[in-house]
Amino acid sequence: MGLAFMHVHSMRIASGEEVLVARARTTDGKVGFGFSFRLEAAEARHMAEWHAGVRKDRPTYQPVLDHPWERAWLAGAVPDWSCEPGFTALEFLPSPPPGSSASLR
Repeated sequence: MGLAFMHVHSMRIASGEEVLVARARTTDGKVGFGFSFRLEAAEARHMAEWHAGVRKDRPTYQPVLDHPWERAWLAGAVPDWSCEPGFTALEFLPSPPPGSSASLR
């Protein structure tokens, strides 16, 4: 399984802070997400690659804002991406297949 596509977006969270969000898609269609409140694209990409199963080692992360995504990552859980309304409005490339539920596929 290899990486087919990576896309990084900048977005504002509800508190007004900026975050980079990455979406990795593998050649077999698995999707992974990552983020960086430090605005480090590599940090977000590495998280997304790990989440998609392309990167072997789980990236370390030092929290910046005590945001729910950060707390989930540190707890070893999948972040609730939808806790930020702006996340569900992001459109990642390439476009999702017809009939999909948009960015969470």
